[in-house]
Amino acid sequence: MSFFSGLSRPLRAAAVALIGVAVVAAVIGGVTLATSGGSNDNTAGPSNSAGPSSPASSGAPSSAPGSSSAPPSSPSAPPSSSAAPGSSSAVPPGGQPTGQPGQPGGQPGTDQQASNKWVTVRVYNNSLIKGLAEQAANDFRGAGWNVPEVGNYSQGVIDHTTAYFRPGTDEEAAAKQLATEFGFQAQPRFDGIQNSSPGVIVIITKDYQSGHKGS
Repeated sequence: MSFFSGLSRPLRAAAVALIGVAVVAAVIGGVTLATSGGSNDNTAGPSNSAGPSSPASSGAPSSAPGSSSAPPSSPSAPPSSSAAPGSSSAVPPGGQPTGQPGQPGGQPGTDQQASNKWVTVRVYNNSLIKGLAEQAANDFRGAGWNVPEVGNYSQGVIDHTTAYFRPGTDEEAAAKQLATEFGFQAQPRFDGIQNSSPGVIVIITKDYQSGHKGS
């Protein structure tokens, strides 16, 4: 005996209608679920793709700061750079030391000699040859010496042309250099000129040879 047999005809019709509505609702619900399931899958896809892409982007910066790739390139760079400096330093040291010995030996001497020539030199005639001191002064000037004063020395007789200096001053090196260049002697000042103005004092006698320059 079925469920509908106990019902009156109107109730039966209503029950059938309700069942039909329930079936239709079930069908619609199934379709809806299927559709929503598909849409959820689609939504999950983008969210997943968005998720990886944002981790990837966040991962990219972190790997960039770490610059794990940069360290390898920098280790490889140092060897090449160290090799270059080594070769370049090898070349300069090789050439510079070789050229340097020659230059340091001669250069300081040349500079020193040039600086000596700025020491004041005063020239005095102690001979009977008129203008001999002026001639000697011109010779000295022509060689680059600083000769601001020329005169006569009449307070005694000097045996030989001599450049006089005060020991321990720049005059000493200058007097010796000047004497070597022009072939006469250099000596410390004697008492008669001890208190004269600073500078080398050259007293010219008849043995002075104009234009003579020693080696």
